[in-house]
Amino acid sequence: MKIATVLRNDDYTREVEQALKEKLHAVNSPFTFVKGPGEQPDMVLSIGGDGTLLEAVHQYGIEPSYVGIHTGHLGFYADWRPEELDEFVERLMNDEPLIAEYPTVQCRISTRDGKQYEKWALNEMVLRNANLSTLVTCVYINGDELETFRGDGLIVSSPSGSTAYNKAVDGAIVHPSIEAIQLSEIASINNQAYRTINSSLVLPKHHEVELIVMNPEIMIGLDREQAVWKDVCSIRCRVGPDKVKFARYKRLTFWGRVRNSFISG
Repeated sequence: MKIATVLRNDDYTREVEQALKEKLHAVNSPFTFVKGPGEQPDMVLSIGGDGTLLEAVHQYGIEPSYVGIHTGHLGFYADWRPEELDEFVERLMNDEPLIAEYPTVQCRISTRDGKQYEKWALNEMVLRNANLSTLVTCVYINGDELETFRGDGLIVSSPSGSTAYNKAVDGAIVHPSIEAIQLSEIASINNQAYRTINSSLVLPKHHEVELIVMNPEIMIGLDREQAVWKDVCSIRCRVGPDKVKFARYKRLTFWGRVRNSFISG
């Protein structure tokens, strides 16, 4: 099995990676580490935080499985702490992991010159106006108009992303076994002139949300990647066709992760 590592850029994280490699070498493990970007790994070890894991997923895609070792505060995606490396190596050598598959968000961005760009996110797509003024967007679900949104922004999240930015704006937490996306509002304007649903919407796999953009420049965030886009006319989002695989050598339930991350970590 070929393994790749993606690291947070700090000395402690590099020390953890080196310690892990030494422990695997000491037990004569059959695992080899990829030596360059051209090699495709079977498994990717993310050592850092949740942001590091998002970087790893976008670097290596959906083919490998992922394992997280956190070197900061407790990560939602990460199962292992640095002081548990001996146990992790033992389980890696002897156990078959449970493969947990997490849905993604698929986005098609269309510009006014007729171009289309296919994007995806493990956590969320975030839409804001580029100059920090009001975002104005017409929201359609399966071709039917829902509302004209005015406010700071919109979030389209996956189930795993429902515990990230989506939760910060009072969206629902959705279990990753549910193939769905969630549309949530960021500081919507609601008064006698303008009204929005002012509530998160959970949409099933066969539903599509289309955002018709009125602003000439917008900021689109896809997980950790953010960029200013000009002349976007629409963004269509739905449940992605592919899932990201996590190799679970620990039996931690999703709701246990929620509790550890937000209540009793």
